[in-house]
Amino acid sequence: MVQIKSPEQIAKMREAGLVVAAIHAATREVAVPGASTRDLDEAARKVLAEHGAKSNFLGYGGFPATICTSVNDVVVHGIPSEDVVLKDGDLISVDCGAVVDGWHGDAAYTAFVGSGHAPELVELSRVTEESMWAGIAAMKQGGRLVDVSRAVETYIRRQPKPGGGKYGIIEDYGGHGIGTEMHMDPHLLNYVDRRRGKGPKLVPGFCLAIEPMVSLGTPRTKVLEDEWTVITTDGTWSSHWEHSVALTEQGPLVLTAPDGGRAKLAELGVAAAPDPLG
Repeated sequence: MVQIKSPEQIAKMREAGLVVAAIHAATREVAVPGASTRDLDEAARKVLAEHGAKSNFLGYGGFPATICTSVNDVVVHGIPSEDVVLKDGDLISVDCGAVVDGWHGDAAYTAFVGSGHAPELVELSRVTEESMWAGIAAMKQGGRLVDVSRAVETYIRRQPKPGGGKYGIIEDYGGHGIGTEMHMDPHLLNYVDRRRGKGPKLVPGFCLAIEPMVSLGTPRTKVLEDEWTVITTDGTWSSHWEHSVALTEQGPLVLTAPDGGRAKLAELGVAAAPDPLG
């Protein structure tokens, strides 16, 4: 069952989404050479405390931290640690969430540590982020879930990869519904699997966490012995971007973007819904 939200419930999710956006801003400042990934986790905890929000990551299935910090070939679910110290040239994806009055927000970004990053890494992050926005723009009334998957995949497949070859669209992980829980139906693939059909119809009140994960090589992954950390099987580096999005009568509202997605969606010819919080 897909949980359909009322405008009042979407407004509450927007509150949670803005807390997530604040965590992103705080952790970006800390993600510098010499910082540990534990330092980023501590910054996230401070933001949650300042806003009176709860973490939806800490304790989820036994996860031991407030955020996920995935460095270089780690795709998702990297555990913050004082032993993982960021170096100049690293690529880090930070995934985090917040709960406000029982309503969830969830988003991720990829950042470059230091300077002098290889052009193929810059392009990897750009392609991943832009594919997420293509998926967000595809959230239209009367559409189907598969339209979002198709938009993400189509964008990635059309981008030339520096040095040749193809980008790897991670197969084992994808987006999801979000609302009174962090992970809810439906599961959102970042590619089209015709065996799964078109999926549910997109209607006002439909909320999704859209999160492409893309590598410079394989689409395949494996989980390390800590039972959380997911890496690419060929050691290639990856990028992860995510926003929580609500479809309203007035269009999509990017719950975890400071401006509700207005500026980026305008570039794509899509009008963002008004922000319920003003």
